[in-house]
Order: sequence, then structure tokens, then C-alpha cells
Amino acid sequence: MAQNTGNNLSFLLEIGTEDLPARFLTPALQQLRDNTRKILEDSHVTFSDVKIFGTPRRLAVVAEGVHPLQEDSTREVFGPSKKAAFDEDGVPTKAAVGFARSQRVSVESLVVKNKDKGAYVVALIDEKGAHVREILPDICRKLVLSIHLPKSMRWGNNTVRFVRPIRWLIALLDKELIEFEIDGIKSNNLTRGHRFLSPAAFQLKESSGYRRLLANNCVVVDQEERKNIIVSKMESLLAPSGEIPVKDEELLETVTNLVEYPVPVLATFSKDYLKLPKELLITVMKDHQKYFAVEGADREITNHFVVISNTSEENADVVRIGAERVIKARFEDARFYFEEDRKNPLSARLEDLRKVTFQESLGSLHEKTERVTAIAGVLAAQVLPSEKDRVMRAASLSKTDLITGVVREFPELQGIMGKYYAGLDGEDREVAQAIEEQYLPAHSGGSLPQTDLGALLSLAEKIDNITAFFSIGLTPTGSEDPFALRRQSLGIIAILFDKGYGLTLEGLVSKALQTLSNVNYPEDTEKKILQFFEGRLETLLSDYGYSPDLIASVSSLAPGVELRQIVERLDALKKFKLEDRFNDFVTAVKRVYNIIPETTVPGLERKLLIEEPEKNLKEDLDSVIRDLSSLMKERKYYDALKLFSSLTGSINNFFDHTLVMDKREEIKLNRLALLKEIRGALSEIADFSKISAVQES
Repeated sequence: MAQNTGNNLSFLLEIGTEDLPARFLTPALQQLRDNTRKILEDSHVTFSDVKIFGTPRRLAVVAEGVHPLQEDSTREVFGPSKKAAFDEDGVPTKAAVGFARSQRVSVESLVVKNKDKGAYVVALIDEKGAHVREILPDICRKLVLSIHLPKSMRWGNNTVRFVRPIRWLIALLDKELIEFEIDGIKSNNLTRGHRFLSPAAFQLKESSGYRRLLANNCVVVDQEERKNIIVSKMESLLAPSGEIPVKDEELLETVTNLVEYPVPVLATFSKDYLKLPKELLITVMKDHQKYFAVEGADREITNHFVVISNTSEENADVVRIGAERVIKARFEDARFYFEEDRKNPLSARLEDLRKVTFQESLGSLHEKTERVTAIAGVLAAQVLPSEKDRVMRAASLSKTDLITGVVREFPELQGIMGKYYAGLDGEDREVAQAIEEQYLPAHSGGSLPQTDLGALLSLAEKIDNITAFFSIGLTPTGSEDPFALRRQSLGIIAILFDKGYGLTLEGLVSKALQTLSNVNYPEDTEKKILQFFEGRLETLLSDYGYSPDLIASVSSLAPGVELRQIVERLDALKKFKLEDRFNDFVTAVKRVYNIIPETTVPGLERKLLIEEPEKNLKEDLDSVIRDLSSLMKERKYYDALKLFSSLTGSINNFFDHTLVMDKREEIKLNRLALLKEIRGALSEIADFSKISAVQES
């Protein structure tokens, strides 16, 4: 490492841009932070911390505790092969001498290292660390060019692709200007304040004054500070009325990324609009205007809302008046759509679904509804027969809100508006709620359906989507999953875990595929879908903390077994793995698995059991199997494992005193059949060939 020849320094890079889209600011800053760390480390520059700052008009990074000098380093230069560099007596050849001379090192200092399956001579060249000011121009260019965001493009006559045009660049090492250039834009120490409140460029004399100087020019450059200001000022603004903003982290993040100088302003709308569904009001405020809805102590929204202004507090009245005028117009539009939708009940919209294409190869929304209704009916008949009619009613209405005016305008309200409209139509309350719950969970870890009707409808909706898209070859690939099939498969698994229905993945897939009678799908479609589920299940079980070997041991059972029973098996295996007898049992069982051939073996014949060890093993196995049936029915998997472990001695005695691969073919096959019986009985719990013995510490 280079010796410290002075105090550590602070390095600042600011990229000034045209206003960045709010959704890009956070990922851009994350890239800038991560790339700064990597590029500095790769350049052998030591530092203590990296901080990122950003507003709609700038991306900035500050590396603190930067050592003035690069670390000293040793560079490896590969030369000729060892065979060419030394003769048979190990004396350097002309090739070695010439290579050493070219690298300005002594031939004696050359070392031999392996590369690409061969041995070569290597020159180790010590390089003294340069002052960071000498390498920072290149580092700055790399950092700017390392930010890659969607929809980046070239602007004007520039050659560099960036999400928005770059307007200025600042690079400072403490007080020292670092000069570099990108697309004709030269770095300097001039930055800009707030576009309207402090529009003139001003000089930044040192990196340590960055935040303070921008704050003096009406820019809160620290995004976390802006977020805290928004939250605290909204709370103070609403405290006198006992109200609070409706919690919405996504909206908070968006608004934070839209402003440089946040000033919350309290505004009001007519109470008459509160007759509309609250989700509709909240969505209008959030999606169209980025306003925060407000709720009272009863968790019902009030006729207040908060606007986050990007101007001074003196302009609050102007902002309020403008916001109230705009929101009134937006709410009028929403009320118009809502009242128009109410003129026709959901049931009257069923035929209209024939006119809407679900997917070109899969037919209309009406056909989609028919499939979901059929699947939901079969599922209900299996696990909740008394609710079959209500489940099928909910399924038949499940897509009708998609052709309402409100949902066409606000697609994120699908299901929610269906619930409201169904309730106003006089439908059963749980039928209405199921229409909303069909889309749950909406994201990983999201809320699950609370009602059985909603859970069954959600299962039917999701399994139809998965099987339908798989049947026409539209499957997730790599990071691409345009139809969110991974999320929906995890949703199915989560619901089955939560509700404990007597349903299996195999059964679900089979029932759903039966409804695709008009689709000519490949024969291996069901197999591919079950493999897809298996992958999602393995990920989920890994997140639950189960070891890879235990997960692998039960994964083959997952398609045909209730998922709760899979977890119960894993818990039993995890507990059994802690016992002293576990390793001996696993070792014995692996002897069984290892010798059984893949080919078919005839059934066991008792008359061919001629030696005591094999007779004893058969008797002990029969005893275990007799007791196993009741334990498996009662799902006492741990007790079943303890019962199986009683075979350890008999298995080892059999192998130690009996030749399995006897020269007599019928005796050999009979002994293999006995071992297959052991494996077959044990496979009802798990595949022990996949389970690892516990390593002693």
C-alpha cells in the first residue's frame, strides 16, 4: 500500500442533466454508488466511504477519505512458455533474456505461472502508485459512461447515450478542479441551484461545501433528507386536524425524486366526492397528480389532500388553488365514469366480453372467463362443495369490470371496482370480495385472499394463466416474464400453504389443461409446467431456511402431494437430522440406493429368501410397513422416520453377510427386489439418495 504523504481527500463528481424521470433517479444513483466503489477499487484508490446524492437535475457522488496516492501494485506480464524460456538444465534461453530485458527486470526475477493449461514465465513489475489527481479524469469519464438506464439515447449531435441530455459536469478533489471532457462538455466548478428559485450558475470552491452551498440555493440534494422533510412537514401540517397521509412508499419515493425543494401544501376538495369509492379517489390523486390522500383516525379518507410543491412557501396559496381546481376536474371525470358504469350491472356485461381479446391464440375474455369458471367449480367441488355455486358466480363475473369506464381509465383498479359494482348490484358480499381477491397476492409477500371464495377464484385465475400461456409456448425466459407467471406461481404456492386445501399442483395443472380443449398444446406441456412450479417451490423453501439436500429429497413428491405435507416432511427430516442415529441410518440407506439398478426387477418371492440376513430384513421391513400406513395417514413423519431407522442394523447385517449380486440370477433379482421394497416404502417420505450425512465438526 502507498505511504500516506498527506491528509485524506474528498472527491466529488456531479452530473447535471435535463430533468430526469422520477422512476430512473433511484436506480441511477444505485449504479453510481456501486460503480464508484468498483472503479476506485479497481484503480487501487483507497477511500473510507461513498455517498450518493440526486435530484431531478443532478446525479452526484462523494467519495470520502480518499488517499492521495494509489496503492503500489505489482503487475504480471506473461512471456514465453517455460519450455521456450529454459533449456533442459534450467538455464535461461535467449527468449527469457530478451523478455526480461523488454520488461526491464532481471532474468533471475522471472517466475513461472500456469495459464491456459500451460506454464509460462512471468515478469512481476512493481508499479508505484500515482497521485489520484492524475487518474481521476479517466475515472470520471468511466463513471459517467457506466450509468445505463432504460431508454437511454443520443441527444442532438452527441455520441454518448444517456437518459437525458447532460448539461454540466463538476469534478473536485477537495478544492482542486479535475478536468475532463465528455461530448464537448468540459468539467468545471460551476453548478446550478433551483431552476426557478435560484437559476443562476454559481461556483463550488470545494467538495466539502457541496450540500451546504446547494441548500443555500434552494436545492436539498440529499434524497433521504428530502424524503424526511416531506414526511415530517406533512405530519406537522395535518397534526391540528388529527389526520395523517395515506401511507404509500411508492408515491413517497416518486415525489421525492420529482422535487429539489419540497414544500407540502394542504388542499381541500368537496365532501360530495367522498361518495365515490376511496380507492378510486386515492388512485386519481396518486396516478394523475402525485398528491397524497389523507385519512382520519377511523382510516377513512377525508376531503383533504397534500401537494408537494417544488417552490417556496410564499407560493403555497397559488399552489393550493391550482391543485384544488385540477383535482376537481379529475374527480368529475372519475364520477362520470363511475356513474356511467352503474347504468349496467356486471352480469349484463358478460356477453360484451366476447368482443374483447384475451390473447390471440387463447380467445376472448369470455372464453377466459369460461375456463376460470370451470376450474373454480371443480376446485370448489373438491375442497368446499357447499360453496361451489358462489365460487362459480364470482368466477363468471370476475372479468366484467375490465370493460368498465373506470378500469379502462385506471387498470390498476381491476378487481377493486368489480367488488364495488358487484356489491351495488346486490351480489353476495363474499362473491363481491372474491372478485377483488382473485388478483391476490399482487406481489411477492403481498396480502393473500382472506375468503375461501377469493382463494379458490385466485387459484383458478392463476393456474389458467400459467397453463394457457405455457400451452402456446409463451413461457418465462431468463429475466423476461411479461405475463408475470413466476409471480402467479408463487401466489398459488402461497395460497395452498396458507389454506391447506387438499389440492396438489399436479391436480391443479391437469384440471386447467382439460379446459384448453381448443388449444393443440405439446404433449410435454404438463411436465414443463410442473418443473416450472418445482423451481419456484425450491426457491421458496430455500427462503424458509431448509437446506438444499432436504429440499431436493422432497421435490419429486411436490407435484402429487399437498404442499403443507411437503413442509411437514421437511420439518421432520430437519429434526431427525439432529439425532445421533441419523448418519448411521443415511449411510445404510445409501447402500440400498446405490446398488439398485435402473432396469425393471421382478417382484419379490419369499421362497427365494434363503439366507438368514435377508429373511430377517424382510420380516423387519414388513413390520415397519404395517405400522407405517397409520403414521403416514396421521402425517406423523418424524415418527415414521424413527420407525424406519430401526432397520439400520438389519440393512447393514444384510449387506455384510449376503452377496446381493449372486451368480444365480433369480436369487440376485429377488434380493434386489427386497431392496427396492425398502426404497419404495421410504420414498413415501423422501428420496434419501439426495440427503447428505451430517459432517462432524
